Amino acid sequence: MKSLGGYLSVHGKRMAVGLTIKSLGTVSELFLPMIMAYMIDDVAPTGSVTALSLWGAAMLVFAVVAWSGNVIANRMASRVARDTTEAIRTDLFTTTLYLSARQTDEVTVPSLVSRLSSDTYNVHNMLGMMQRLGVRVPILLIGGVALTFSVEPVLALVLLAVVPFLTAVVIYVSARGNVLYTDLQRAVDAMVRKVRDTYTGIRVIKALSRGDRERESFGKINSEVVERETRAGVTMGLSNPLMNVVLNLGMTVVVLVGAYRVGEGLSKVGQIIAFTSYFTIILNAVISISRIFVNVSRGAASAKRICAVLNMPEELLPDKEPAVGDTGEKGSVKFENVTFSYDGAPALEGITFELKKGETLGVIGATGSGKTTLIALLLRFYDCDKGRVFVDGADVRSYDEKELRSKFGVVLQNDFLMAASVKDNIKFGRDLSDHAVEKAAENAKAAQFVQALEGGYDGMLTARGANFSGGQKQRLLIARALAGNPEILVLDDSSSALDYKTDAQLRATLAREYPDTTVIMIAQRISSVRAADKILVLDKGRAAGFGDDATLMKTCDVYRSIYESQHEGGENDGRR
Repeated sequence: MKSLGGYLSVHGKRMAVGLTIKSLGTVSELFLPMIMAYMIDDVAPTGSVTALSLWGAAMLVFAVVAWSGNVIANRMASRVARDTTEAIRTDLFTTTLYLSARQTDEVTVPSLVSRLSSDTYNVHNMLGMMQRLGVRVPILLIGGVALTFSVEPVLALVLLAVVPFLTAVVIYVSARGNVLYTDLQRAVDAMVRKVRDTYTGIRVIKALSRGDRERESFGKINSEVVERETRAGVTMGLSNPLMNVVLNLGMTVVVLVGAYRVGEGLSKVGQIIAFTSYFTIILNAVISISRIFVNVSRGAASAKRICAVLNMPEELLPDKEPAVGDTGEKGSVKFENVTFSYDGAPALEGITFELKKGETLGVIGATGSGKTTLIALLLRFYDCDKGRVFVDGADVRSYDEKELRSKFGVVLQNDFLMAASVKDNIKFGRDLSDHAVEKAAENAKAAQFVQALEGGYDGMLTARGANFSGGQKQRLLIARALAGNPEILVLDDSSSALDYKTDAQLRATLAREYPDTTVIMIAQRISSVRAADKILVLDKGRAAGFGDDATLMKTCDVYRSIYESQHEGGENDGRR
């Protein structure tokens, strides 16, 4: 179970040294008013310049120790906060990469972005402030109050009278702060989600002239963030003026009572000056408490959100005793009565089929029929609710995640390209040779336009490949999938932007150059799957038909309906 304390424990020695130095510096600061009172009341009346000089030098030494101790301790505190936040941010980013698809759906991507950015920033501020003021403020408060009793006990009673009021303010602020800042961070999640969606679809928004509507929509979300931040800020901000009012009223009473006692000869001038100095120190310490509560309330809420993600269990671990099917050859795929639902009605129900090494499966069906879900189960982004999925004859739950997915080359429906070179996009961080990259581009029918680029394979793409056409991007993505020479190639609607001629050429190249690679091709166009060895027709999550093109044309009404609708629309099936 990961917690903030676990991250801080690594820096235990450094924190102990820093807090010790901070304590020494703060204690040195507390001695200054007492020395000053002694000089005024006892040393000055003697007229001894030497004694005054010596005590003045002592004050200077204590002042230097206080200043240097605070500076050194603050620098050490900043380093601890920096290193701890760096470790948290690294672990949080790594954890998000290993969350299951279901967990990512539950938390949502915008919330993960918010936790990785603003929440870690809040934790950083909290850690820095707690080390700088978490020791200093208690010492100033406790030490200041104790020394006021030693300097002037009667006036110290005035200070005690305000303590219940200060306690009430602190309890109220601490009780409300965590709740308010948790609500604020949820509103920030919603704003991040809106900004992400808007920037992703900025071209569509411009094309449809929906800028005004998006501004209005963002304005509502932004207003909610402002409202919650204002509510939290006002509540937390009450502590400072309330404490100031209480303490300043106490200071007024101290001055009046002190003047009376000096006039009556019950107190000395130096004692009153020292007492007011301590009262000022206590006042500043109490004001610092309000700052601490603001940062701790915000930081604690953020730390809770961060730890909630860090402590999410890894759902898709290999089974200890996995269910294993018949030993199969490499590249074989089998679905055995598979049923799966995201939340509610099944997205897939009772799906059964088998593919041997080198076979091609075409998957076709209406939008929402479960085609992409099929791939998500095969890659084990999710575990099926019922049934089993086999790769190479073994249940996918028996594989380590890396071992399973290393068998695949995948082009997903909403895949992405990086703002990097063509070569880097195809390699995608893998240790591949330039020859493998160029061969994959050639087989994906991308080599011609890549070579025409300025810089060729070193030519740069803008973010999400915006400087390439839809068909060019799809061919680069297919090249990326082919470059690793996978056992199983998954193409999820990856030819929708290709013309029929290029699509047909690509399918012919795959059959010729990768005869031992099992291919699963999801498509909307029936021409893309008609030549497949086997075709799975999905309808509302169920298998409406399974077989080759000729068989389905005779036996499957759904398949025949798709063919007729596309054929009547004038689409060439791309076959020779």
